[in-house]
Amino acid sequence: MLKDRLRVVLIEQARTGEPVTYRELADRLGLTPPQTIHRVAQALEVLMAEDALAGRPLLAALCVSRLQQRLPARGFFVTAEALGIFAGDPEGLEARNFHEREFQRTLALYYAA
Repeated sequence: MLKDRLRVVLIEQARTGEPVTYRELADRLGLTPPQTIHRVAQALEVLMAEDALAGRPLLAALCVSRLQQRLPARGFFVTAEALGIFAGDPEGLEARNFHEREFQRTLALYYAA
């Protein structure tokens, strides 16, 4: 399944200590058009639900939009809100702080692994 392959790729990415873009993930997963970014985004949302349910940091926090100054796309925050783990403006300071916290939690779990 795509989400399982995505989890492996994101754990590998976490070990670099750097974020990755949606496009880079689509390329690394070998996805071909149409809707490569959309498929990545959908799989990220599934991972977010799994991670939240398991009490793990959100691996999806590693994925950022190249257009949003190293922040995930709006859907990341909308999904986090639907999961009950984020509240606030998806484009405000709360979103930036939530993302940074999840990014750092993810690195803390996987970076040194």
